[in-house]
Amino acid sequence: MAEGKELVGVIGVGRMGLAMIKHMLRQGFQVTVCDVNEANLVKAREMGATIVAKPIEMGSRASFIILAVGYDDEATEVVLGSHGVLRALKPDSIVAVSSTVAPGTVKKLEAAAHGMSCDVLDAPICRGRWFADEGKLLALFGGTDAVVARGRKVYETFCSDISHLGEVGYGQVAKALNNLLLWVTSIGLIEAGRIAEATGIDMTKLREALMMSSGKSQALEDWEQTTFTWALKDMQIVSAMSDELGLSLPLVGAIKELVKEARHIKADNPPRWTKSKNGGAN
Repeated sequence: MAEGKELVGVIGVGRMGLAMIKHMLRQGFQVTVCDVNEANLVKAREMGATIVAKPIEMGSRASFIILAVGYDDEATEVVLGSHGVLRALKPDSIVAVSSTVAPGTVKKLEAAAHGMSCDVLDAPICRGRWFADEGKLLALFGGTDAVVARGRKVYETFCSDISHLGEVGYGQVAKALNNLLLWVTSIGLIEAGRIAEATGIDMTKLREALMMSSGKSQALEDWEQTTFTWALKDMQIVSAMSDELGLSLPLVGAIKELVKEARHIKADNPPRWTKSKNGGAN
């Protein structure tokens, strides 16, 4: 470990977490990890990370904890639960929430962290697994300038872009709205794709044309890797935000329902916007 580097802990080492760990280790960070999936822990150990059984065990090993778990209740449990990391963290440590959670959840964690003389960095990430492999993720930061400055030194190992949106909570607001726009566009691509296929038009040529016009979108460009796996959770967060704010947003409700079936459509019978590597449509 290089002198002056944060001692990093990562809770949740799935597909994205493993890619993040790879880049941090390459840049000389000492990384300790925790996960309920034994296979993921084996992969992390083979990369060079230290393994612990419970989040609380990271307290003496890390000063900068990254959460990469899937859901709000999991994030709350690994931080505040009976074996939560906050129970053992030293003062001035940071918990960075890279899970996609509700803004209220990250604010709750911030309040608890302050009670233990620690800080929270609101730090959801965007762009997906292929960008994670290349170290080109986007981090949406919410937090104080001092906390963000410390966070940059860690996140720059696996992010090519970092945007500081303001205080804790605004990172998650930005992520929620990013995801809303992603799923609106992705649902549109399913319906537009069905029309296109019914006309018999060459889908590859159509996609190329749209990518030069106002129909261009990141969702269309990345159609092959879109899975809708987390779409319902994302839309539940957005829907809850709209309810809390007293906003009537019919499109949000419609997209929340449509992504349920979209996951199956994309897996089993998606519009063939792209060609697979073997020459067939995908």
